[in-house]
Amino acid sequence: MKVIKIDKAEWTKGLDALRGDYRLFGPVKEKDYYNFKELAGDEIPHMEMQNTRLSPKSLIFPQSETMMDYSLDKNDADQGICKETPKDYSPRAILGMRPCDAKAMGLVHLNFDNGDYQDPYWLNLFNASTFVGLACDAPCGTCFCTTAGCGPYHEEQLDLLLSDRGDHYLAKVITDKGQALADKAGWSTSAADEAMEEGKAAAEQKITATIETDRLRSLDTLALHGADIWEDISFSCINCGTCTFVCPTCWCFDIQDEIRGKKGVRMRNWDSCMFPIFTVHTTGHNPRDTRMHRLRQRFMHKLKYFVDKYDQGIMCVGCGRCVRQCPVNIDIRNVSQIMNNLDAENFCAVQGK
Repeated sequence: MKVIKIDKAEWTKGLDALRGDYRLFGPVKEKDYYNFKELAGDEIPHMEMQNTRLSPKSLIFPQSETMMDYSLDKNDADQGICKETPKDYSPRAILGMRPCDAKAMGLVHLNFDNGDYQDPYWLNLFNASTFVGLACDAPCGTCFCTTAGCGPYHEEQLDLLLSDRGDHYLAKVITDKGQALADKAGWSTSAADEAMEEGKAAAEQKITATIETDRLRSLDTLALHGADIWEDISFSCINCGTCTFVCPTCWCFDIQDEIRGKKGVRMRNWDSCMFPIFTVHTTGHNPRDTRMHRLRQRFMHKLKYFVDKYDQGIMCVGCGRCVRQCPVNIDIRNVSQIMNNLDAENFCAVQGK
């Protein structure tokens, strides 16, 4: 893997050179926030942002996605037949994504591509994408990525990693896809590897927030599920679902049919384990009918079930979005600390002692 230097003037020229072969996506400003959008015309990404309000997950896993369409018209030869909706899977480059969001793509990938199931909608967009990361040299105060299996210069799932150095970028080429993009853009000036390592060390020192997870895997799942901590933790929760929608590793969705006149579509939409009707059965029974049950499911999934099933750390990359945007200040770091430090006394009722 090599490091190249990209002058800011060459950066814009390179983007122009890419537009013929890639659809370009990047952070753009929307009022007081930044979000990932497709770059129109000669628009360039706003690389000066600290982080986006939502992760770029929606570029691979859209909030709403039409999967199939069909006709209910008796005069239509294909009446009642679902046909896959045409989609654009041409090459795309996602520019300026933070390393935590890139690692999150890998965690979500476990759900959509495993030994039992391969989701074609996720896979087609994922495989068509080249991920160009932007290192966090000025992380947010709520970032705790270094204790969540990530970091401000983390390379996992990235094809190219940029570091902003004022009048130029340093770019570490990580994969063949990253090299192909750099070649097409005309970025080829070599730079010293040490410069990236120095930036990495400096950025990691700026991250002071942490999450405690070292004992989670060894805890008894049923005892933790039945511990007497959940009522207090869920007391202020309003089940708004903000935490799940801003989270780069949440993957819950619902599939619905929408019909207008004699035409219909089958859609996949983001859903949330925090919503009251998420687990309602067709009988009307709801096994998670209280906010405590729903909040417990969210944290048990991220901090225990996922840990036990995949043995790849917690289902969290430390981006801090849920911490910053929760309207009632529920903090996953505090919840993880409570879970991680539970002792035998907290499990007495469950274990019958």
